[in-house]
Amino acid sequence: MPIMVAPTAMQKMAHPEGEYATARATSAAGTIMTLSSWGTSSVEEVASTGPGIRFFQLYVYKDRNVVMQLVKRAERAGFKAIALTVDTPRLGRREADIKNRFVLPPNLSLKNFEGLDLGKIDKTDDSGLASYVAGQVDQSLSWKDVKWLQTITHLPILLKGVLTTEDARLAVESGAAGIIVSNHGARQLDYAPATVMALEEVVKVVQGRLPVFLDGGIRRGTDVFKALALGASGVFIGRPVVFSLAVDGEAGVRKVLQMLHDEFELTMALSGCRSIKEISRSHITTPWDPPRVTPRL
Repeated sequence: MPIMVAPTAMQKMAHPEGEYATARATSAAGTIMTLSSWGTSSVEEVASTGPGIRFFQLYVYKDRNVVMQLVKRAERAGFKAIALTVDTPRLGRREADIKNRFVLPPNLSLKNFEGLDLGKIDKTDDSGLASYVAGQVDQSLSWKDVKWLQTITHLPILLKGVLTTEDARLAVESGAAGIIVSNHGARQLDYAPATVMALEEVVKVVQGRLPVFLDGGIRRGTDVFKALALGASGVFIGRPVVFSLAVDGEAGVRKVLQMLHDEFELTMALSGCRSIKEISRSHITTPWDPPRVTPRL
């Protein structure tokens, strides 16, 4: 199904089994899981849960040796693609994290960085995560880094965080394998457009030269249908996975994936679509469409 699992960090804060449970549930659903760089389970641990198609979400650290080690470990663990997050050279102002003095519980760590002495988020006077990002993530991230990544891995590189035609055009020119239209859960910049509003302009400029995916805002099977009608090759879901994980662990994630699958299939049936290929732009209207004129009889 064209419904995949987006990278969400620190899943063991939601459930003791965290990314293990999500990996098993996603594999059982026959779809793709994207593991966050900041997971509370490592690439090796997620791979140990059994077979499945998995992507690895990557933040570019100031220390490029750290990045190289992460990418090589993902390759060895059988991950099939790198989802490079391009919208977080700095962390957005997350006021709840500041108010709560956010920090990882002492029994948890960023598992992918444990052996690099980068696995702990220290307590600070505001958000521990914001301080961690400011100290470790490279604020100078640019298109040349996409080219550099292509020299250190054979894996396809998807760019996560594209919202404009200009960046989509540059993504094609950079040799990206795909685009994930995302506003980072609307937590990076106030008034950033909803991903579904940005999707169609990205699809149009790409002109089928690479797949475009939608991340964010998916809560129903009808949302999946709308995204595909606007040209997306598939969608990624984040919050629904974390919410269901918190409620019932692996069984919860299995259930939310099955619910979305069934709702999407029903939407297709009631829209007269016998296959995904039959979903087209003509199946939906949007606020920016010209008004349809009903012919007078």
